[in-house]
Amino acid sequence: MTVLLFALGVLFVALGVGVSIGLHEIGHLVPAKKFGVKVTQYMVGFGPTVWSRRRGETEYGIKAIPLGGYIRMIGMFPPRPGDKPGTLRVSSTGRFSQLADEARQLSLEEIKPGDEDRVFYKLSVPRKVVVMLGGPVMNLLIAVVLLTGILTLYGVATIEDGARVATVSECVVSAKDAATKTTCAASDPKTPAYTAGVQPGDQIVSVAGEKIRRTADVGRLIRPRVGQSVQIVVVRHGVEKTLTATPIKNTVQQVGPDGEPLVDASGQPVVIDAGFLGVSSGPVIGYQRQSVTAVPGFVGEQLVNTAGVILKIPQKMVGVVQAAFGSGARDPNGPVSVVGVGRMAGDATAGKIPWIGGETGMSPFVFLLSLMASLNLALFVFNLVPLLPLDGGHVAGALWEGAKRRIASLRGRPDPGHVDVAKALPVAYAVSSVLIVMSVLLIYADVVKPISLGG
Repeated sequence: MTVLLFALGVLFVALGVGVSIGLHEIGHLVPAKKFGVKVTQYMVGFGPTVWSRRRGETEYGIKAIPLGGYIRMIGMFPPRPGDKPGTLRVSSTGRFSQLADEARQLSLEEIKPGDEDRVFYKLSVPRKVVVMLGGPVMNLLIAVVLLTGILTLYGVATIEDGARVATVSECVVSAKDAATKTTCAASDPKTPAYTAGVQPGDQIVSVAGEKIRRTADVGRLIRPRVGQSVQIVVVRHGVEKTLTATPIKNTVQQVGPDGEPLVDASGQPVVIDAGFLGVSSGPVIGYQRQSVTAVPGFVGEQLVNTAGVILKIPQKMVGVVQAAFGSGARDPNGPVSVVGVGRMAGDATAGKIPWIGGETGMSPFVFLLSLMASLNLALFVFNLVPLLPLDGGHVAGALWEGAKRRIASLRGRPDPGHVDVAKALPVAYAVSSVLIVMSVLLIYADVVKPISLGG
């Protein structure tokens, strides 16, 4: 059953990625056709064609490797001096397909009669920008829709009053022996919590008649009550229960005012003799629905965080390589490949992430939706990078064309003509090569050293 649930999570991500790619390319396709550009292909994926159908002048299809997509517009680049009359260079919006086009040295495509003015490079600067931004904006819209649904229908995580029991120790172990002793012997004394019937997942409402507002309150109220009978009120499966426990004297780790365990300069726990119950607890997490007005601020915050991760990719890739080929752990806030996203989804649906699923955890379905929202935000931000073969590279070329024309007009000079962004192909080669290397490294790291969300 676990394997089936894991596979369902991976399948959900695979379908979500495919839909996101397809909608991204529709974001290019619709304005291109609206502005009269001839679009010869709309493809999801790259590599060998699995299925295709022609509708009018456009071939729609699916290719074997669903990790990209493209539309092919005629005349993305203006003709070069010496090009055969009636021909234009072939290119497309997809990163991988562009790389293939470039490897073929931008082969020429015959322009049929009547298509001379249906080429991309003849569009006005604003229309070029709209066409090329259509894809990333579609990813942003997908993320906004998903996040709006999550915030308004499910809510955001908030810390509520109380403490949630994470674990219950069966036998009494001192803080000094806790790191080495992992099993209980039959002769070991049982902990007060175990004897009283406290269970993992219980929400501790009060101890000795005093309301629990945060996790640190549990230790604060238990430690001075050695040998005293203490009433502990918990909520279990929505039902309030009153349990009675008698804390015993034990060597326990001291905690600071913020509730965090204290260690000395050498990293060893600072211990004291105090009342001991035998539980570890964490905050109570609830989900509070938000109004639609909260969506813009939340989306803006996520965009800033996503941009921060993307800007730090070169730095974070060092950590990825060190983790993949060394003994270090992966940074949970670092970049991942589609394989990594799929593993996270599978772990979530299979119940391998403690804070997802169950009575008190985040809904696995909501987690999957949030993954897809994050992925689309990343696609939006990443495609805005002003380098070929990314969409932002074509936008930068269009803006440069507009700037050159404006400067020429102000100086009273002739129209300088269309900017040939193909001259930046050396940059495109370099960027594509870096993207391929990064993708391979991330996939390898996500296989041998995946990011753990179990904490």
